[in-house]
Amino acid sequence: MSIPAEVLKKIKLLEVNTKKLVNSTFAGQYHSRFKGQGMTFSDFREYVPGDDVRDISWSLTARTGNTYIKKYEEERELTMILAVDVSGSVNFGSESYFKGEVLTHLSALLGYSASKNNDNVGLLLFSDQVEHYVPPKKGRGHLQRILRDLYFHEPKSKMTNIAAVVEYLSGVLKKRGTVFLFSDFMDPNPFATSLKRLSRRHETIAVQISDPIEAKIPSLGLLDFIDPESGEIMTVDTSSPVFKRHYTKSYNAYREQVGAELKKSRVDLIEVHNGEDFVQPLANYFKKRKG
Repeated sequence: MSIPAEVLKKIKLLEVNTKKLVNSTFAGQYHSRFKGQGMTFSDFREYVPGDDVRDISWSLTARTGNTYIKKYEEERELTMILAVDVSGSVNFGSESYFKGEVLTHLSALLGYSASKNNDNVGLLLFSDQVEHYVPPKKGRGHLQRILRDLYFHEPKSKMTNIAAVVEYLSGVLKKRGTVFLFSDFMDPNPFATSLKRLSRRHETIAVQISDPIEAKIPSLGLLDFIDPESGEIMTVDTSSPVFKRHYTKSYNAYREQVGAELKKSRVDLIEVHNGEDFVQPLANYFKKRKG
């Protein structure tokens, strides 16, 4: 399938803008925040008093007659997975971007940061199923493929099921890595148990996107509302105090439910608000967790 010229243009523009943001806002922050997942053997050297006896290489010591220990270096290469919600609810926005576009920009920013640091980057697009999975690799060509898929993928489903996607990740990720889960978390299903299980093995960060109009609908009279996931159409009077009370109650209940699920999951949370500087919350997270 050929990619339309306008999509290729968007991908190129996204890559250029992402590079600028990484070089200006994220310079050094990504590297210092993600320091590596372990130690790897590098060489041998002769034992000196004070060295940890657990590092002695007994085979080399027996062979040479001198006592040697193993030297280790921090393993710098990381694996990052960008798990991005492409369900119907992110295809909405009252500001310059749809929520899904904000998630795309943030995913590209992290992807480029990881690629620049010579880390492996993978992509998972999800709705209530795994829509598309790109196993983690490194290199500019691989990053361009991820950017293309972020822009060009056409979702098969509009529904959301985070638990199913998290279970999939738990199965395919054999090596310890870092997972960024981008979503508005408009999921009626509980997901805390699955997400907590994933976070035990992999560092997991939830990035939650919201739009201001979701919290407070303006008074615009009679309007037809379409549920972006179920397709159900409902005509409501947005100026009605009764409707406003009912909507506010429902929205607050949803926020409390999501907050409770994320809290039980014990994952880090980055909140992003559409219409505001969506890069700054990510930068603030890096600064807060640096070192």
